[in-house]
Amino acid sequence: MSSDPPPAGPPGNPSGGTTGASSGARQGRSSDAHPSGNSSGSPPGRPAGMRAWPPWPVRWLLLGLAVVSLSVGIVGIFVPGLPTAVFVLIAAWCADRASPRFHAWLLGNRIFGPIIRDWQDGGRVSRKAKRAAALWMSVSAVVLLVFAQPFWAAVAIGVMGGVLVWLWRRPER
Repeated sequence: MSSDPPPAGPPGNPSGGTTGASSGARQGRSSDAHPSGNSSGSPPGRPAGMRAWPPWPVRWLLLGLAVVSLSVGIVGIFVPGLPTAVFVLIAAWCADRASPRFHAWLLGNRIFGPIIRDWQDGGRVSRKAKRAAALWMSVSAVVLLVFAQPFWAAVAIGVMGGVLVWLWRRPER
């Protein structure tokens, strides 16, 4: 028999628990709690207070978008004008909400991990990445000037110029 006193509860409830239909709300349970039964609403392995998992169809859609975004990002390594970092960051965002294992793999990847970690740590972009982006956007601008209609080349070069200004204003590590 335990010598600990019973937990204090509201008057008239010696068990210390809550009574009535709203007891789940008083205990902090939400209707979007993780299917594992985690009453904090946080996914397993995540501290209490972090967001709950989305419903499983949304998780599958997010996982699919993560895989597609990563694939497009990989293609962007080889195709001038197709950004890699943007699609890798989209993949990381989706994976964070859909698959902790895939997200952990992305963070641990020697190519993509530093990009993601720098961005998650205050939106930083390395100077090396900024230089690479400027180089490949310049190559893309030359290709556009040679092969595209002048109007569309001007539009694309204007957008790339705006992106470069924004990019070089990002903090560095």
